[in-house]
Amino acid sequence: MKHYRTHLLVCTGTGCVSNKSFEVKRRLEEEISKHGLEDEVLVVPTGCNGFCERGPIVVAQPDGIFFQQVSEKDVPVLVEEYLLKGRPVEKLMYRPEEGAPAIPKMWDIDFFRHQQLIALRNRGLINPESIDDYIAHEGYVALPRALGEMTPEEIIEEVKTSGLRGRGGAGFPTGLKWEFCRQANSSDIKYIICNGDEGDPGAFMDRSILEADPHAVLEGMIIGAYAIGAKEGFVYVRDEYPLALRRISLAIEHAEGYGLLGEDILDSGLDFSVKVIRGGGAFVCGEETALMASIEGREGRPRPRPPFPAHKGLWGKPTNINNVETWANVAQIVIRGGAWYSNIGTEKSKGTKVFSLVGKVSNTGLVEVPMGISLRKIIFDIGGGIPNGKKFKAVQSGGPSGGCIPEELIDLPVDFEELTKAGAIMGSGGLIVMDEDTCMVDVARYFVSFLEEESCGKCTPCREGIKRMREILTDIVEGNGREGDIEILENLSNVVKEASLCGLGATAPNPVLTTIRYFREEYEAHIRNKDCPARVCKAMIVYQLIAEKCTGCQRCFRVCPTGAISGVALQPHRLDSDKCVKCGACLEVCQFEAIAVEPLYPKVSVAG
Repeated sequence: MKHYRTHLLVCTGTGCVSNKSFEVKRRLEEEISKHGLEDEVLVVPTGCNGFCERGPIVVAQPDGIFFQQVSEKDVPVLVEEYLLKGRPVEKLMYRPEEGAPAIPKMWDIDFFRHQQLIALRNRGLINPESIDDYIAHEGYVALPRALGEMTPEEIIEEVKTSGLRGRGGAGFPTGLKWEFCRQANSSDIKYIICNGDEGDPGAFMDRSILEADPHAVLEGMIIGAYAIGAKEGFVYVRDEYPLALRRISLAIEHAEGYGLLGEDILDSGLDFSVKVIRGGGAFVCGEETALMASIEGREGRPRPRPPFPAHKGLWGKPTNINNVETWANVAQIVIRGGAWYSNIGTEKSKGTKVFSLVGKVSNTGLVEVPMGISLRKIIFDIGGGIPNGKKFKAVQSGGPSGGCIPEELIDLPVDFEELTKAGAIMGSGGLIVMDEDTCMVDVARYFVSFLEEESCGKCTPCREGIKRMREILTDIVEGNGREGDIEILENLSNVVKEASLCGLGATAPNPVLTTIRYFREEYEAHIRNKDCPARVCKAMIVYQLIAEKCTGCQRCFRVCPTGAISGVALQPHRLDSDKCVKCGACLEVCQFEAIAVEPLYPKVSVAG
């Protein structure tokens, strides 16, 4: 194996690719060749590094130097200063923390320092399109051990000992699910499925794992197939994820070429093949029975359970479904043992969890942390807190059907049980952070509207209940709320929660119930005073221009889409409220606090 002085690890996950990281990689290779460094420096395209806020990212190993927001024009300087002269490139360094080293290394940065990686252990380290890179990092070590040294029952027992629970949202014990499928009619054909249909707004955990480490998922699936007795598997990925689709398809092709998929794998007698299924993008197909219907070529709609998939699933045969992150943990459990995994986390929620940390937080990205870590540590220590000096208000956990957790619960331990007690859910792992400028009524309306669109419409409680909830919430944010609306929303939520057919409907009321539970005063202000305390709901606010603070810089004049702002350069401007559509463009560009958003108090009569 050829040895290099330096490896430049270029993040080529979707986030960095959208910021032209492939072009950065190409330019690096050109500059390295130009200076005759091909035998000393290797450029490696990796999967998602996790720190998406700072992309494109280049990490120099073995030094661990972290370069952020690297553009094509930065490459010549980086190569000359760092690779040729051994000097830091300060403008590409990341040093937000007080007391950070002058040349911070990756492990000095709080975003990385507080994480614990299992499912994401190879992120930013290997070329996801190279099976040899995966093998060089302890890849496919668990597989021969499982096939050659363990019985299917022993593997299942090890997974049960680990305490691993489904990372797709439900949190059902993985080993128990495998056992049910193993014990199903042994004469039946059996299937396993990897659920990669991740459709939550702002969530990208499963997509990133497939993009960064597809062989980890495949290795887990092969071990699972042996344990359960399946000969065929499916990876279901939505078609909007072209990079994930390409990399998992390449991984399957390479694994087949190495004899790790196909007939008589590693001379063990196991025959197992995997196919990739492209999903059409329906959110409800993340639900396992709807997903199976989609694979079968039918409309993706949930069906009642029982029978459960372990007994009657794909084409009526026993089927085991786990999500991407769950499968990515399996090989490490086989290598290190179930007891090792169970020592991480809390009493009932073992191991680590991958979260996408997005919203009003300084460091957005992908993080993996031990179960039981506090929200405060995730948001402030890893996430860097709330930008622009704003105050933290709430965080939504669990995707569009998750609950909103308020500031007073910032020290809540993050595990399945504690989140449920707070009215939220773990979900697949989306964390959306909100600051003081967020209207919680509008947040509830947004997520309920999303769920209304994504509901399959099969069952009446979900189809009609969510629609009516959205109508009431819309009335409230448009200034037409009435006394009693809060109570109607609570009653509707409970009906939808109890009577819906699948998990989408059963969890859809969570945004409403938690925002009422923790932010009831905001609902009351909207209904009784026709006031949005966060100054978000357009029907209840008015934009004003403060002449005394206006310098006539004309920034607001240039961005106003309706011509509501008028005036000449270097003179105070005017704002015509009749023309103003309250888009907020002027507020964003004004540097002198000359734009104010004030409450609008129309004369109203409240129905008795």
